[in-house]
Amino acid sequence: MRHPHPRPRLIATDLDGTLLRRDGTVSERTLRALRTAVGAGAELVFVTARPPRYVEALAAATGLVGTAVCSNGAQVYDVRARTVVRSLALVPATARKVATALAEAAPGLGFAVETGLRVLYEPAYLLRFGGGLGAESPVASLGDLWLLDVPIVKLLAHSNRFDADVLVALAEEAAGGEAQFTHSGGRGLLEISAQGVTKAATLSTLCAERGIAAEEVVAFGDMPNDVTTLRWAGGGYAMGNAHPVVLAAVPRRTASNEEDGVARVLERLFDGD
Repeated sequence: MRHPHPRPRLIATDLDGTLLRRDGTVSERTLRALRTAVGAGAELVFVTARPPRYVEALAAATGLVGTAVCSNGAQVYDVRARTVVRSLALVPATARKVATALAEAAPGLGFAVETGLRVLYEPAYLLRFGGGLGAESPVASLGDLWLLDVPIVKLLAHSNRFDADVLVALAEEAAGGEAQFTHSGGRGLLEISAQGVTKAATLSTLCAERGIAAEEVVAFGDMPNDVTTLRWAGGGYAMGNAHPVVLAAVPRRTASNEEDGVARVLERLFDGD
């Protein structure tokens, strides 16, 4: 499908399941397409659930730099300068209130907080991230999470019993209006941000500061936390491997992350092929 708008000024792409292959790498074809687009004047923005430390690792491996909307919109990160330029944290009292409500709605949950620099987890939180970059640290009890003098860019709730889609529904019923609930495909992992913080909200602010309209943005994603971005952008593409919620919400499609779906669209837009 050809993009219905002029050549975009900004490329907003998710990472896991979108730009990255299953092994965490970016294919040579995709790198080439991104470099062509940037060379033609487009700005590249990573829009991810991941915190800045993962974007730093990607930049080191690929040489791709620019701006990253991290932690589902809670942080804006200047990749080249290695600096967080904006942070929208969850208030600890709200995080505690939400965790209490969720624990009643879904017994057995474990909780952790993502600070942007590290993950701090209480004893019931059993999930460990592969490639955690040595940034995961335990605390003695759940109550200790709310006493730490750290920003909570994301509250994480993990269950071995409920899948992530079920957790989002339970959270909306138990604490809707208190925070923003979504997931990015982690098994049994609910991701919680301050109310109103989404990838799209932060990306739209960033674009407004640059004088870039939604119609001048092409975006790519595969998980429920990408839906707001894909629906906001003038050209939002669901990956071929996308979650059913994404496929139902977004009419445009490209190939899967394993089939260079991002590159295929960018080649049409910037190479004219």
